[in-house]
Amino acid sequence: MERLQKVLAHAGVASRRKCEELIRAGRVSVDGQTVTELGAKVDPSRQRIAVDGEPIELEQPVVLVLNKPVAYLSTVSDPLGRRTVMQLLPPMRERVYPVGRLDYDTSGLLLFTNDGELTQRLLHPSREIEKVYRVSVRGIVDREARRALMEGVELEDGVTAPAKVEVLRQADGEDGVAVVHLAIHEGRNRQVRRMFERLGLPVVRLKRIAFGPVSLGHLKTGEWRVLTPDEWVALYQAAGMAPPPYRRPTIRREPQDKRAPRTRS
Repeated sequence: MERLQKVLAHAGVASRRKCEELIRAGRVSVDGQTVTELGAKVDPSRQRIAVDGEPIELEQPVVLVLNKPVAYLSTVSDPLGRRTVMQLLPPMRERVYPVGRLDYDTSGLLLFTNDGELTQRLLHPSREIEKVYRVSVRGIVDREARRALMEGVELEDGVTAPAKVEVLRQADGEDGVAVVHLAIHEGRNRQVRRMFERLGLPVVRLKRIAFGPVSLGHLKTGEWRVLTPDEWVALYQAAGMAPPPYRRPTIRREPQDKRAPRTRS
């Protein structure tokens, strides 16, 4: 069950605030009965919802992948006017939201969807969905550091779950930079940075390159793309859900100077 104004907004009727105005004005009905209460909850899959007598068209799920640059917030809006990841997406009919967050100074793969259940399942600890990061750290990642990462690092909020570690490039001395692939299934705040800093290896650069079955591939920084059909099926299966019919987002046309960054198919 979802709040009526949220269902209306997700169906593309109007912004959530405008939808609230429509409800108050008595222009919305559920199963033929006018509803004016903002707290009303509905089941859009079973109930008939109409605005001015016209049934709404329910939004179908879509999923996008963005290669997030640094210096962008992983949020829908920011009261301080800072740049958000939403500014990098194309104007579309569907209202999508980030699946989790990447820190302001972290780049890489960020998923977006309008499927709330998919988001909740992908982020729930019980699913143990693996995320892979390319981490550049200052210092030598020796055998002891690798063992600690693989067995669990003691942080202020508890010991981390075992991680998978692959050293791609070793540092040339204590002041050099090593490059590591780290795979974890937890999602604590700034976890990767804290793990390495706890081991005396400050992070120089951090980029997420995979989320479950979805990889960043050759997607350039600041670009977005839709999932492939195979990724679509694999992502829903990783979340323990039956994949709905594969869909691409409905992109709205904008004036030439307002177009979103180019996409790769």
